Amino acid sequence: MTDFKDKFDNTMEKAKGKFNETVGEITDDESQELKGKLQQKKAEAEEDFEEAKDSVADKINDAFDDDDKK
Repeated sequence: MTDFKDKFDNTMEKAKGKFNETVGEITDDESQELKGKLQQKKAEAEEDFEEAKDSVADKINDAFDDDDKK
C-alpha cells in the first residue's frame, strides 16, 4: 500500500510545481513556468503508478486468498 510519506512527497512536489508555474507566469519566465508544469505532471504520474501498483497487489492478494480457501 502507498504509505503516507509517498503521498506527502507527491503532494509537496505538486505544490512546488504549482508555485514554480505561478512564479513563471507572474515573472513572464516561460522556463520556470514549464518547470512547474513538469513537476506537477511528474508527481501525478508517480501518484498514478502507486495507485496502479496498489491495485495489482490487492488483486494478487485476493487471488491467493481465494486459492487458500479451496
